[in-house]
Amino acid sequence: MTEFSRPIKLDTLGGSVRSLHIEANADERAALARRFDLIAIDRLEADAELTREGEVIRAQGRLVAAVVQACVASGAPVPAQIAEPFTLRFVPEAAFDPDAEEVELSEEDCDTIPYQNAAIDLGEAIAETMALALEPFPRSPDAEAILKAAGVVGEDEAEVGPFAALKALKDRLGS
Repeated sequence: MTEFSRPIKLDTLGGSVRSLHIEANADERAALARRFDLIAIDRLEADAELTREGEVIRAQGRLVAAVVQACVASGAPVPAQIAEPFTLRFVPEAAFDPDAEEVELSEEDCDTIPYQNAAIDLGEAIAETMALALEPFPRSPDAEAILKAAGVVGEDEAEVGPFAALKALKDRLGS
């Protein structure tokens, strides 16, 4: 079981659209914050419309989250708001082959999630979608000063190494 499990049995989904609202409680948010290495998750909720087409379940909606990440330079708290639309396709695990030969994926295939035991876990899918929407390198307002004080220079300030060579070439070309 995951930290934010919201299983939905396929036999509860008919031919019409089913609207759902899910929300993580304080314990679930704390467990997810640990899992995703966040300082905190103050809010995580989603509204979704589920439709079933045979064995394929489509979930479309919007997730909203308030998180606190650690600055990559200082570790200082960096609050962030996430408001992310999503479209997810749940397919039976037997139809999902991650070891198949490499193929070009359409945009629709990128958010395809395998399921088993005739149930999908919308909560886990929302948690993973939130994690993908996080800023990969959060920076506090004083991050540049901290990095500069630690001797880390930006690409424009590099005097040695590969960035210096690129800067010199760029300067020579007049770009």
